[in-house]
Amino acid sequence: MQINDRTVIITGAAAGIGRSLASVCLARGASHVVLADIDRDGASLVAEELGSDATAACCDVASESDVQALVAKTLDQLGRIDIFISNAGVTAKGGLDCTNEQWQQIWEINVMSRVYAARAVVPHMLERGSGCLVQTASAAGLLTEIGSAPYSVTKHADLAFAEWLSVQYGRSGIQVACVCPLGVQTDMLDESDPVHRFLYLQSITAEAAATAVVEGIEAEEFLILPHPDVLEFFRRKASDYSGWLRGMQRLHQKFSGPNAEKRI
Repeated sequence: MQINDRTVIITGAAAGIGRSLASVCLARGASHVVLADIDRDGASLVAEELGSDATAACCDVASESDVQALVAKTLDQLGRIDIFISNAGVTAKGGLDCTNEQWQQIWEINVMSRVYAARAVVPHMLERGSGCLVQTASAAGLLTEIGSAPYSVTKHADLAFAEWLSVQYGRSGIQVACVCPLGVQTDMLDESDPVHRFLYLQSITAEAAATAVVEGIEAEEFLILPHPDVLEFFRRKASDYSGWLRGMQRLHQKFSGPNAEKRI
């Protein structure tokens, strides 16, 4: 799907990849971009910077009623939604020590928000015979995240739901894409975390990630990889799962050992 003359909703648009996506979409000729974020003031500032073709909307993507209201209001004001980018996401460091509340929060934002978006907008897209759903997942969804069990699990689920949507609606005019970057220079990268400092060495800017996403949408790619190396890592995993796991175990040991700080 071409971005030109399209109406786009982007969640998590007050900062990071979402903010850059709004800018790139407008530069590619989008007719209007709705910047949805729980941070109302942040989204409003970005909308002001981008001009009259951008509108801010306060939305908690973990609330289905908020997502339904976002879609309904956009349809009422703009008449159509061509592209819905579920970009909002959170992380939580830890594994078995993560609390049930942490697991539930990350599940609601990283997975259920995608379900809520699809429930709200797919009927409209089916009626029009066209549309595009984009989900910002992570390379962790194809590989894993050493430092975070909840993030790894929910990003796998994020990718799985995108796959299901593509199979279910791909022949009904709805394009589906899933974005799986490695490190991106946003607030999600924690410099105090050895794993994140390692990712930062190969990180790209939010603008570069957003450009890759828009180009992937226009090329009608399902799997959008702002870091091309991820595809090779995924191939190695698929070709020798046990060997890949052993390699990741060694990497985990490297990052969690007493000299982890010196090895970065």
